[in-house]
Amino acid sequence: MIDAQRFARMVTDTVVRRPLLWRLLRRPLRTMFDGLAPTWETRIGPHHLRALDLALAGVSPPRRVLDLGTGTGVVALALADRYPAAEILGIDLSPGMIDEARRKVSSELGRVSFEVGDASALGSPDAAFDLVVLSNMIPFFDELARVVAPGGTLVLSFSKGADTPIYVAPERLREELGRRGFAEFADFSAEPATALRAKRQ
Repeated sequence: MIDAQRFARMVTDTVVRRPLLWRLLRRPLRTMFDGLAPTWETRIGPHHLRALDLALAGVSPPRRVLDLGTGTGVVALALADRYPAAEILGIDLSPGMIDEARRKVSSELGRVSFEVGDASALGSPDAAFDLVVLSNMIPFFDELARVVAPGGTLVLSFSKGADTPIYVAPERLREELGRRGFAEFADFSAEPATALRAKRQ
């Protein structure tokens, strides 16, 4: 797992600095997460949602929610519990992760769906979501600005703070998002997890 963690951090740091390199790194990262999918939930603990929960506490109930980098759907299903009237879409690059997530969706959760997709080029229309959540996920800032509706909320959380393999420092997040029309930034911490919330102007 140490090699996987180092690789995930390297990909994150590289892609945040030079997004065009994603096309070279996408396939090996997808392959890595496909391999991790069957045991993924043994690797996350109760801290996984703590800072995210704090960041969501002040958010008005949304109609359409995107959980980007949904993995096995842990966050998407928590969002469904929190917002019982919302439609939840979970997207992940890894087909293996999406297979695991879909196994959890019963008929009464028809408003929750999961799709394989690339966060750098989403198939969703502009301004499609009132709330977009990323948990331990590489942010593609231009796409986030495109799909978050004006007045909508973006939350990025990292379950182990700066020790999360896929991590972007809050200063960099504020800089990149601020240039793309996000404001009203707020930081949250619930040891060891951290989160940042922003509103699309």
